[in-house]
Amino acid sequence: MPRRARLDAPGTLHHVIIRGIEKRRIVKDVADHENFVKRLEELSAETKTAIYAWALMTNHAHILLRSSEFGLPGFMRRLLTGYAISYNRRHRRWGHLFQNRYKSIICDEDAYFTLLVRYIHLNPLRAKLVNSLEQLDRYRWCGHSTIVGKIKNDWQDRDYVLKWFGNKEGEATGAYRNYVKKGIAEGRCPELVGGGLIRSMGGWSAVKALRRSGDRELSDERILGSGEFVEQIIKEAETKTKYQLPVLDYHKKIDELITRICRDEKVSIEELKGGSRRREASRVRARIAIRLVKTHGVALAEVARQLGVSTSAVSKIMKRTSQ
Repeated sequence: MPRRARLDAPGTLHHVIIRGIEKRRIVKDVADHENFVKRLEELSAETKTAIYAWALMTNHAHILLRSSEFGLPGFMRRLLTGYAISYNRRHRRWGHLFQNRYKSIICDEDAYFTLLVRYIHLNPLRAKLVNSLEQLDRYRWCGHSTIVGKIKNDWQDRDYVLKWFGNKEGEATGAYRNYVKKGIAEGRCPELVGGGLIRSMGGWSAVKALRRSGDRELSDERILGSGEFVEQIIKEAETKTKYQLPVLDYHKKIDELITRICRDEKVSIEELKGGSRRREASRVRARIAIRLVKTHGVALAEVARQLGVSTSAVSKIMKRTSQ
């Protein structure tokens, strides 16, 4: 069965789950933990992606975030690719570190925000990485310690989480911690780690009761929320897709831009795409690359394919323009 497209738009709340390939470790020591968290910190600040909850485990990680104009795919690609390269280099290994496709679930904020924060932050306790709530309060590799004020992470949106528990910081912090404490007895809560009808309804028994009553509820495995919420998200996605250029028009626009600039600059398309290093051809190639990436948002790999050069060559062009 083919993979379904990811759903995303600026402001969307996502529960992201990252897993090591074949359930292998993604962190081995303190340096690995620090590396992953540092990258999360820098990217969230750079892309203005709000991080509400997170937990870095031995072979997987959870992040509750709100995507920005930068988009979830770009954010995750930079986080995972950058970390995997540094991890492999440091541990002298080769090949994939993560499963090919991270899991992202769009969540109905009103219904699930606090439940997801608690679920994610209790992961280290459930996995026995810590032995008590008191130890979790000071555990560095989980966002809970920041919410309760024991460890400072300015990049984590602590204030937004606490607003769900009270207007005054002290009272809200206490209410949050008590809420987390009550969740310890609830166990693993499998309904919170995926979308679809069974998870959105809170379990199979609720789905059977719904069917017995003759009611129907729209569902989607990419979404955790009510049928009404699912319908709203899918409609927004369809509207977004409706107004995107079809693939053929997309490539036609790229071809037209290349043809126009080559004509204006009196450089042949054959020379441009043939890898010529003549100064004039290189200058025009750089101009087109910058226009395609910065103005039209074309991926570096696609620009490279259109111009007959390597992706690293396009990357170098973009770096020179940003200096």
